[in-house]
Amino acid sequence: MTLQTAAVIPSNSQFAQSVNTIEKNLASVIKGKDSSIRLLLTALLAGGHVLLEDVPGTGKTTLAKSLARSIDGIFRRVQFTPDLLPADITGSSFYNPTDGHFMFREGPVFTNVLLADEINRTSPRTQSALLEVMSENQVTIEGQRRDLPQPFFVIATQNPVEFHGTYPLPEAQLDRFAVRITLGYPDRSSEIEVLFSQNDHHPFDNLAPVISGAEVLALQSRVKTVKVDPAIADYIVRIVEATRADPRLRLGLSPRGSLALYRMSQASACILGRDYITPDDVRTLAVPVLAHRIALDTKAKYGGIKNDHIIEEALQKIPVPR
Repeated sequence: MTLQTAAVIPSNSQFAQSVNTIEKNLASVIKGKDSSIRLLLTALLAGGHVLLEDVPGTGKTTLAKSLARSIDGIFRRVQFTPDLLPADITGSSFYNPTDGHFMFREGPVFTNVLLADEINRTSPRTQSALLEVMSENQVTIEGQRRDLPQPFFVIATQNPVEFHGTYPLPEAQLDRFAVRITLGYPDRSSEIEVLFSQNDHHPFDNLAPVISGAEVLALQSRVKTVKVDPAIADYIVRIVEATRADPRLRLGLSPRGSLALYRMSQASACILGRDYITPDDVRTLAVPVLAHRIALDTKAKYGGIKNDHIIEEALQKIPVPR
């Protein structure tokens, strides 16, 4: 599988236009979820990965497939089950009796968009197969490093209300997701639109690519050029530090969390047509980017405190830079 080569880095207006085109393409299939689509694209352009947490039937799989088709990328889906093995994800070597050599068979991670469906239904051993690929865009098998196609984007789903036969995601895994998104149920008018849109066929069948993988790489390169004032970088770190000193938490935010908020804020600014980030970019993204990375202690967990509340309190306490 060949790797994509980045195109010419786009201007601010070209960037915003490309994102708007993808958003419209996805919105033609996923009705009434504009904010979730925006978050998904922000994570993609920031070079991160997404955890989709919601009840069944809200369009998680359709959203992942629609994104892959919109960027003209290869899509692969893995249904995570208790008997799944790491090699089922990364690939493995097998003996070819014809020539007497071992050959490598690529796993489903060798793709552009990987849907890890119901990721919490498999064992921690198998979940750990994604740690290297999500952090380093590579697979190491039998001592040999194999690079993944670019762009590479993981969308993992889990059902938050079904606990039988599930394994909670370890903190190291959660920390590798740039953002956690909840689609939620559509409003009444959007759900009615869904009913009529599937009268004779699914709108996904009409979906066409609107951007190439090379163009996605160019957009990702553009994000990294967005200016960040030292005062705003300090603001991000202060928010992160507040969680490390919070007595209600057994685990605060890591530097990976501050870097994710930094990069997501850059992507958000680009989408909005700016080449600099503002405190509002940081404040808008703080909860979806940071809340899933912290771990409450037992007393706080059973005392009704939510992860979102911790981040929101930190935002209220930390002075906003001017």
